[in-house]
Amino acid sequence: MHRYLLDSSRGVINRLRRGRALRQGLNFRPLFGAFRGQNLRDLFRQSPEELTIALFLFVLPLIAPDWFGVCLACAAGVCVYVVYAYFSYFQSEQFTRFPPEIAKSLRRALYYSNYSPDPPLALKWYKIALEQCKAARLDPFSDEVLGIRIQVAAWLEKLGNYHNSIEVLDTVLQECKQWVELMEKSVRDGLVDESGHLISPENSKNASLVTKSDTANEDEKGVDKEPEPEPENLWGKRRRVLARSVGISAKLGELYADEHVLQSDVAGERLIWAVETILKEMQRRQVEGVKEGEGDWMSPEEIGGALEALGNHYESKSQHYLAAPLFLQAITLSPPKSLNNLAISLAQQPVNATATTTKGQRSITSEPASQAPTRATLLSGARQWALQAEATARKVEGEARTEECDEACAVALCNLADIAAMSGDLEEARRRFEESLELSKKIGFEPAIVQAQDGLKRVST
Repeated sequence: MHRYLLDSSRGVINRLRRGRALRQGLNFRPLFGAFRGQNLRDLFRQSPEELTIALFLFVLPLIAPDWFGVCLACAAGVCVYVVYAYFSYFQSEQFTRFPPEIAKSLRRALYYSNYSPDPPLALKWYKIALEQCKAARLDPFSDEVLGIRIQVAAWLEKLGNYHNSIEVLDTVLQECKQWVELMEKSVRDGLVDESGHLISPENSKNASLVTKSDTANEDEKGVDKEPEPEPENLWGKRRRVLARSVGISAKLGELYADEHVLQSDVAGERLIWAVETILKEMQRRQVEGVKEGEGDWMSPEEIGGALEALGNHYESKSQHYLAAPLFLQAITLSPPKSLNNLAISLAQQPVNATATTTKGQRSITSEPASQAPTRATLLSGARQWALQAEATARKVEGEARTEECDEACAVALCNLADIAAMSGDLEEARRRFEESLELSKKIGFEPAIVQAQDGLKRVST
């Protein structure tokens, strides 16, 4: 009997203890204390994304206790969406490729850049992220670290701070050029073997030339790890950094030519360097062959885009004799299904047989002034390109056919009409203008309607 009473009293005591523990666990006073005044502001500035999710999940069940069932269903759906958005954005590959502390700084930088704009705070976290990359000894010429700096430049451009954006990109470009020059000097000095690695990486005076495959972490030896992609050698890194430099230089050409900057000469220098670098690398590969681990150079479409950008620059300065060869080369490199408007740009180039070029400009076109394309050559190339654009636009069917396809077809018909008029074939020009006018009225494309009507007036007089 005494044993029974003793067991019963122990059971009561245990239940009382569990009840006390439960009440303590449900006491939200410490939690509310953490979310007061300055504490809440500090938490938000330190971890805005985590705090937002925590507050949402905590407050939602409290705002509608009477219709808990409906609220619970809505909360479940919203929670699923919030978790999905969190992991698809904040835990995306653009962050997870960095160490956790750097990724956290980048999340904050992007949060204050895009979601709760605060330029001083965004710039602060971008700088912290770059300092952390340096402290972690990440390769300053890796896509990840270069990507942060390019993102900063894009963000500054978005804010309208063009000069600072240019300054960032110019600095990145100069550093990339210096690394490529250093690598090429190492090759000439015999410091790089046939496999594209330093012969004595431990004696290298420049850490940026030491690739991941040149060194091994002693702590990782003997540890089974998942197989990783083969690390790039110096030739592969050179190709990547050089291609990145070309893209940055082309972007600088665009920024320098912007109406907020208006430094056309500097824009031309950046575009010329980009095109010359592309062509020199193509020539080097033809002469020396592709090195081990080097990989493919830029795609034809990327090369054509750089040529077209430089052609547009020359056209804006009325240097048509320099623009025309670039447009011709861009056309030959553009993909078959491209719907760009190179045809009319090419057709509008006047021929200036007496024009002369500078030494640097001649190296780009690879044609002296005496071999400038004739008017017939320009019009023929433009007509073929416009026909190709029209055929491509007509071929698109089903769900893939959008309003842009019809508009592209109408523009191509107008281009063909203009080219025919320039060639003196007024009957062909009239027919093409009528086709464009009919299609443009059908789809309600006002700019093409006006252009076709004006064209018909010209060829009818």
